[in-house]
Amino acid sequence: MQSHQAGDLDTAERLYREVLELRAAQPDAMHYLGVLCHQRGRSEEGVRLVESALKITPKHPDAHNNLGNIHKECGRLVDAERCYRKALHYGPQHYNAQNNLAVVLEAQERLEEAFEAYAKLQQQAPRFAQGHYLMGMFLRNHAQSLEHVEQSVECFRTAYALDPRNVRALESLGVSLYALQRHEEAAQVYRDWLAREPEHPVPRHMLAACGGAQAPSRADDDYVRKVFDVFAESFDEQLLKNLNYRAPEVLVEHLGKVLPLADVALDILDAGCGTGLCAPLLRPYAKRLVGVDLSGGMVEKARLRGGYDQLEVAELTGYLQAHPDAYDVVLSADTLVYFGELQDVLDAGYLALRPDGWLAFSLEAATGEDDRIDLSPSGRYQHTRRYVERVLASAGFADVQIGADTLRKEGGQPVKGWVALARRPSRNTR
Repeated sequence: MQSHQAGDLDTAERLYREVLELRAAQPDAMHYLGVLCHQRGRSEEGVRLVESALKITPKHPDAHNNLGNIHKECGRLVDAERCYRKALHYGPQHYNAQNNLAVVLEAQERLEEAFEAYAKLQQQAPRFAQGHYLMGMFLRNHAQSLEHVEQSVECFRTAYALDPRNVRALESLGVSLYALQRHEEAAQVYRDWLAREPEHPVPRHMLAACGGAQAPSRADDDYVRKVFDVFAESFDEQLLKNLNYRAPEVLVEHLGKVLPLADVALDILDAGCGTGLCAPLLRPYAKRLVGVDLSGGMVEKARLRGGYDQLEVAELTGYLQAHPDAYDVVLSADTLVYFGELQDVLDAGYLALRPDGWLAFSLEAATGEDDRIDLSPSGRYQHTRRYVERVLASAGFADVQIGADTLRKEGGQPVKGWVALARRPSRNTR
C-alpha cells in the first residue's frame, strides 16, 4: 500500500500478488490490486478483483466506494450509483461516497436529488473543502436565479478558506463575481492572488480575462498546463462537465460527412486530446490515432482510457510544425478556445496535413459581423465567424465550412460555438 500511494505501481502490483500467493483470498490485497488494475487501464480486471473482495467482506464501505469509482470513470453511472449507495448503507458517514453519489446524480441530470446529496455532504463534513467547491459549481452551473450565483460565491469562499491549495475555488470565485456584474471585486480576487503569488499563471490570465489587464494573444502555456493538470486530478468534475459537453460528438459527426465512407485507414491527430473523449469516436476511421496535449495529467487519463496508438505531451503549434505531411485528419475539440490569434496554429495545421486532408475544430462564438477576438471572463477566447474565415483563407485552406452549434452549457446557459471544417487542397494554393 505504501508503494501504491507513492505511485510505484510496478512494486505495488508485484507485492499485492505476492500476498495473494501466500493467502489466495486476502480481501484487502484483492481490493487494492483491483484499484491498481483500473489505474493501469485494466478496468474490467479491476472490477472482478474488487467484486471478489466484496464477496468475502460484503460490508466494506471503502471497497464499495472504490468499485463505484471504477464504474464512474468507465461511464457506467447507474452501476456507480448502486455502489455508492451500498457504501453509504454500510458506512453512513462515508463522505467520499456521499460526494461521489452527488456527482453521479448530477451527471444523470437528477438535479433535485443531486442538490440534496451535496447539501447532506456539507452537513456531514463541514470542513471538507471539496464538498463546498462542488456545491458552488452545482449552484452556478444550474442557476435558476442570481441568488444561486450569490450562494456559489459563499461556497467558493468557504472552500478556499478551508483549503488554500484549491486554486480552482479561487478562480471560480472570480468567475461568479464577474457573472454578478461585480467586476471590480472579481479583478481584486485575482490581484490579491497575484500579490501572494506573483509568478502564478492562473491569476495573471484571469485578471486579463475580466478586464483588469491587457489580454494576451493566447493563453500562456503555464496557465493551460496548470489548469488542466488540476482538472485531470479531479475526474469527478471532468465527468460532470462532459454531461453537456458535445464538441467531440458534433465535430466527428460533421467530419464523417466529408470523409470517404469506406476509408477507415486514416492517420488522425487528436490535437488537444485531454482525457481522450474523442478516441472512441475517431477510432473507427483511424489506421493510426495519435493524441497530443500540453497537460501531462490529461494525457495520463487518456492513456488509462485507451484507444490511442500514441500519446504525446507537447505544445500544439510546435508539435504540428514538427510533423509536416503526417496526417489525413487533424481534429481539435475545445482546444483552440485557449488561442486568441489563430494564424500560427492554423498555418501549422495546414503543414501537418497531407494534401486533401481535413482540419476540424471547435471555437466559442463571438457575436457580431466584424473581424474580432474576445477574451471572455471564463478565461477562454471567442472568435467571430469573419475572423475564422479570414485566417483559414490566409492559411491556404479550401472547402471551408463553419456552422453554429451549442457545444456545452455554462452557468446553466448554452455556450454558442463554431464547428469549422477545412480541407488542405491537393495543390498548394498558399
